[in-house]
Amino acid sequence: MAFSNRFSKSKSVPTQRIIPIINRKSKINFPVFQGTIDYKNVALLRKFITGEGKILPRRISGLTAKQQRYMAKAIKNARMMGLLPFINKSQPLRG
Repeated sequence: MAFSNRFSKSKSVPTQRIIPIINRKSKINFPVFQGTIDYKNVALLRKFITGEGKILPRRISGLTAKQQRYMAKAIKNARMMGLLPFINKSQPLRG
């Protein structure tokens, strides 16, 4: 009885992916407490939006999940009240 060759196949070793190192913005080391997040506190809210007017993600802002939710809601409320712009008009448009 002959053995089949299916068990002795050499498996190729997968090559490792090269992950590029990206210089990300450093985290904001600013203590934010739940009581201080308010849509009227525009100076605080401006620290958590980009120059384009986008809300910073959690991994960059350094907030907890709960604080990030409160911050996003406060920024959106401030935009609706006219305290913060939806977009920064001083930045030139790309494209």
